[in-house]
Amino acid sequence: MSITWDGAPPPAHIKLGPLAVLRVVWRGLGILLIILAGLAILLPLRLIERPLFGLHRPWTPWITQVVCRLSLFWLGLAYRRSGKPMKGQGAIVANHSSWLDIFVLNAADRIYFVSKSEVAGWPGIGTLARATGTLFIARDRREAKAQTELFQERLLAGQRLLFFPEGTSTDGQRVLPFKTTLFASFFADDLRPRVAVQPVTVVYHAPRGRDARTYGWWGDMEFGTHLLATLALPRHGHVEVIYHPAIAVSDVADRKALAAAAEAVVRDSHRLASDEQGVTESTVT
Repeated sequence: MSITWDGAPPPAHIKLGPLAVLRVVWRGLGILLIILAGLAILLPLRLIERPLFGLHRPWTPWITQVVCRLSLFWLGLAYRRSGKPMKGQGAIVANHSSWLDIFVLNAADRIYFVSKSEVAGWPGIGTLARATGTLFIARDRREAKAQTELFQERLLAGQRLLFFPEGTSTDGQRVLPFKTTLFASFFADDLRPRVAVQPVTVVYHAPRGRDARTYGWWGDMEFGTHLLATLALPRHGHVEVIYHPAIAVSDVADRKALAAAAEAVVRDSHRLASDEQGVTESTVT
């Protein structure tokens, strides 16, 4: 593994000829209409759901899940889920490769993302994030106590939170060390005996003949450019979402041990899935 991977040139993008432009328009408009239709159902329903259930959302997460599944279908990116999402209170941690993770992980399970507070102000994306119940946190150690209280409130309300402990997206070919800061929230007295953390591995497989890093989004790569390149692909590969057994927080000594245990599971699974894909491709070719 090169320590300079994030400084390497990005994959070559599809040239936007007439057919590529047609794919961008067809896929882009289709996904936009799917999202708008979902919001047209979700937002009025949330007006009923909020006063009846408060933080608990028994209906609207299903809409988010359907919207994301339909969006992936329209894009042409197949996803395969193995393992089962845990039942009961807790959170999910996953490796982070791309903005596509939002669609992929929402399609696989009904979850609530944890995101940096700046995202709330982003045009379009911020609105979608708020509508789907994203928990926004500030990257400030002075806010640690407040963050713990927010985690506790959401988790005790039955929400499954999901965050990316790597702290950044990658080229999709590796798992970075997990940062331990957010894991500390699970050790609050009211949470530790009641919650678990489930590691999830996300592995992207590029279309045959394309750069293995096709779906990765990292460094100073522009979102718009990567979005257009993704929409323009003649055909797509697939993504695996692998759910591992949950780790009971009460069985772990501290946040560092919990982060290390989750990281080891995700890293080993990612390496195994990537190696198996490489063997399959070399056999076929």
